[in-house]
Amino acid sequence: MSAEYLLAFNILQVILMIILGLAVFYIFVFAFAGLFYRQKAYPKSTKNRKFAVLIPGYKEDEVIIEVAREALLQEYPADCFDVIIIADSFQSGTLAKLKALPIKVIEVSFEKSTKSKALNKAMEQLDENYDIAVVLDADNLMANDFLSKMNAAFEHDFIAIQGHRAAKNMNTSLAVLDAVSEEINNHIFRKGHRALGLSSAIIGSGMAFKYPFFKNLMSTVTAVGGFDKEIELKMLKDGHEIEYLDDALVFDEKVQKAEVFSNQRRRWLSAQLHYFRKDFLNSLKDLLLKGNLDYFDKAIQFIQPPRILLLGAVLFFGAVFIAANWMLDNQGVYLLGWVKLVLACLLAFLFSVPRAFYNFKTAKALASLPKGMLLMLGSLLKIKGANKQFIHTQHGTSKPDSKP
Repeated sequence: MSAEYLLAFNILQVILMIILGLAVFYIFVFAFAGLFYRQKAYPKSTKNRKFAVLIPGYKEDEVIIEVAREALLQEYPADCFDVIIIADSFQSGTLAKLKALPIKVIEVSFEKSTKSKALNKAMEQLDENYDIAVVLDADNLMANDFLSKMNAAFEHDFIAIQGHRAAKNMNTSLAVLDAVSEEINNHIFRKGHRALGLSSAIIGSGMAFKYPFFKNLMSTVTAVGGFDKEIELKMLKDGHEIEYLDDALVFDEKVQKAEVFSNQRRRWLSAQLHYFRKDFLNSLKDLLLKGNLDYFDKAIQFIQPPRILLLGAVLFFGAVFIAANWMLDNQGVYLLGWVKLVLACLLAFLFSVPRAFYNFKTAKALASLPKGMLLMLGSLLKIKGANKQFIHTQHGTSKPDSKP
């Protein structure tokens, strides 16, 4: 290879190494920090706060009855929490069954449905005697001690707390990969961040807020998709801290079909890119003028590539450039750089995957990893405008594989 071509080749691999290296460095730092996360002990509170358990659902007739019944089974005084189903476009038979339960049912209807509209409409009709708002998805099942643990943590004056969202089902290879992805994100964006003194990321469900604060905050939301990202940025911009409770479990249905996976990721990616563009400059300004690292970190987090794509890109380009540098006898700093990058990426993932997932079922699911990477890449290529339309994730009737 001529000197000119070798120079161009080296410039290209340096550019790729820097782009991928920054993303790997970010997840490696928080993945390593997550190893040292220790949840604070929150003693049982003597005060029982009044909870509004808000469960918005759109055409969720298949799962909502089970979810409503399960939500009532909390080890928490029954007069201190209300289960509130926000029913958008439910069948009349489903509504009748819900109204027969000791819960509140609020029927809503919109020309263009969104989760934020449903929550706001419900809170307009509810009394003001709640202390805490808990937000669940229509497929979520709370562990029986979820409200008790939230109640204890709110004794310490947090404004918002994210619970540990875990897999309800792992009955397909895609569901297993989705479950592993959820736990990787829990480790990096919740455990790792709290270990370094930053706020936990919120997820859109399994989260709790002081009720008056949440009601006022939600009234300012304009998001069609990704309302949780909008309120998260607003909270961090105003200097609020978000706690994470690793032992407060909410079981969430993991996707079982490729189409559902693609639609879900498309919605998430579009919302993240939208809010990065919207808030990056403001967050940089707040970092420089006010030292608000939490807000800046959140904006940077939104531009991080999906973990599954990052892993695929690092392994692919790493293998290509390691082999190319070896064949071209270009084995100095470039070859070593790619080796270090691949190792750092693999270590970040190894740090982040819980030990419970090191089993045969996960190993078998890894065969579907290339498919997952392709689905995520396809979602990334189709994100334009996804945050401006309501993309519904249809849920099934899967039961928890394990529930304490």
